[in-house]
Amino acid sequence: MSDGRGGGADETDPVELGVQLLERLEHAELSLAELVDRIETVTTHPATTRAIIEEAEKRGVIQRDGDAVKPTSGRFLTFESEVVERAGDYECERCGKSLSVGHFVRLEAGELGPFGSSCIEKVTGRRD
Repeated sequence: MSDGRGGGADETDPVELGVQLLERLEHAELSLAELVDRIETVTTHPATTRAIIEEAEKRGVIQRDGDAVKPTSGRFLTFESEVVERAGDYECERCGKSLSVGHFVRLEAGELGPFGSSCIEKVTGRRD
């Protein structure tokens, strides 16, 4: 990926990865700004961010009502198989903190991370 996010897999489609992440959010509702914050774990490129939101709407993964966004799938990440921990020397993709254990999100389209324990909960919607 050109912005270095998404686990470094150059062949990963950021739009597909972003849509799959949005499909797994555990929020009942979030603001457009909060949605963009989650997407920034995949890309910070504005055109790609728009493409992710548009594709997610087209597929029915999210519904927008003004500035409010509601995920519709109800498919949540399984922390034992889709969120994995790895020991190592990492930097959180969301907040930039140094990590000795990274949390990685495994999706069909690729992998996101590493994230710290607080940021993985924020990204997935398990914590506001």
